[in-house]
Amino acid sequence: MSETKIPFNKPYMTGKELHYIAVAHFNNMLAGDGAFTKKCHRWLEEYTQAPKALLTHSCTAALEMAALLLEIQPGDEIIMPSYTFVSTANAFVLRGGKPVFIDIREDTLNLDEKLIEAAITPRTRAIVPVHYAGVACEMDAIMDIARNHGLKVVEDAAQGVMSNYKGRALGSLGNLGAFSFHETKNVISGEGGALVVNDPELVLRAEIIREKGTDRSRFFRGEVDKYTWQEVGSSFLPGELIAAFLWAQLEEALSITYQRLAIWQYYHTILRDLESKGLLRRPIIPDSCHHNAHMYYVLLASDIDRQPVLNNLKLNGIDTVFHYVPLHSSPAGKRYGRVHGELNITHRHSERLIRLPMWVGLTEAQQDRVVEVLDKAVCGIT
Repeated sequence: MSETKIPFNKPYMTGKELHYIAVAHFNNMLAGDGAFTKKCHRWLEEYTQAPKALLTHSCTAALEMAALLLEIQPGDEIIMPSYTFVSTANAFVLRGGKPVFIDIREDTLNLDEKLIEAAITPRTRAIVPVHYAGVACEMDAIMDIARNHGLKVVEDAAQGVMSNYKGRALGSLGNLGAFSFHETKNVISGEGGALVVNDPELVLRAEIIREKGTDRSRFFRGEVDKYTWQEVGSSFLPGELIAAFLWAQLEEALSITYQRLAIWQYYHTILRDLESKGLLRRPIIPDSCHHNAHMYYVLLASDIDRQPVLNNLKLNGIDTVFHYVPLHSSPAGKRYGRVHGELNITHRHSERLIRLPMWVGLTEAQQDRVVEVLDKAVCGIT
C-alpha cells in the first residue's frame, strides 16, 4: 500500500495480543472458556454491571442466542430499524420471527422511539434498538414502551462498547444486549462478540444455550455431578485464542476510546465549514449520550450524487464507504419482514451517508487530506 493511500480501517493491536495467545497455548488451553475467557467475562460484567456476560464467536451469535432465550416462535413480530446490519433481523428470522421495520430518527439515525407503539400488534414480542455509530437510542422511552406492553428489549450494541446513555453502558439497559468485537469495531478480536444478560431469570438458560444446550457450565462449577442435554442450543462460545486477543484489547479499552474520540473531534472541527456551506451534515450527538467514536460519517446535501464523490475519493487514494442498504428494500427483507409506515428518513439518509477513514493512528495530516479531497469532490459536483 502506497504511503499516500489512506485506508478506511486498520485493526489496532495493543502489543500484548500475541503474548497472551502464547500464554494460552503454554497453558494447554485452546478451546473455549479458559482463563482469558473468564477475565473477559469479569471485565464485561463489571463494565455493564450485568449479572452475566458471555463471550460468543460473533455478535451475530449473541443475537441468535437472544432469539432463543426469548423463545421466538413462527409469526412472532420484532420491531427494529431497517437501517442496520442483516444479523439484527436474521437472528429472529431463523426462529420464524418477522422483523417489523420502522423509520429512524433524523438526528442520530437510530430507531425512532416515537414510531414504536403504532407498530405494536398482538404478535409483537420484542423491540431491538440498534445504537448506530455507538450513539445511544432513546432508551428511557423504549424501556417504558416495552414495560407498558409486556415486551422484551434486545439492544444491538454491536457498535456500542465504551458508549453510554445517561451514565449507563450501552448493552446494559435492555433485557439482553449484544456486542461485537469484529476487526472493524473499536475493541477487537478479529471475529467475536458477547451477550450481556441483564435479566437474572435468563442467566442459567443463557449458559445452557451457549454450551450446545447442556448444563456443562454448572458441571464445571460442581453444581451437578454430570452434564446432560437440557434444551436446544448450539456452540456459541469462541476459542480461547480469541479471548486471549480480546483480553489485550479490553485492558486498553479506555485508552483506545480516548484516542478515537480525539480523531473524531478533529474531523468534527475541520468539517464545520463544509456543513456551514450546506454541503453536508455532521453527526449529531444528544446530550444524554457519551459515544465511543466508533465511526465518523457525513450526510451529503440532497442535491449531491454520492457515487461520484466516492469515486473521486478512491481515485485520490482515500478509502471511504457508504453503509447499509436498508433491509426492507432487500430481497430477504421483503420476503421475511414487513414495513410499518413510510421509511422516508431511512431511504434519504442511506443514499447520502459516507463513512470516513477512522482508526487509531490516523494522523491529523491524513484527516486534513481526507477533508481536502472531500471538499473538492463535493464542490466540484455541485
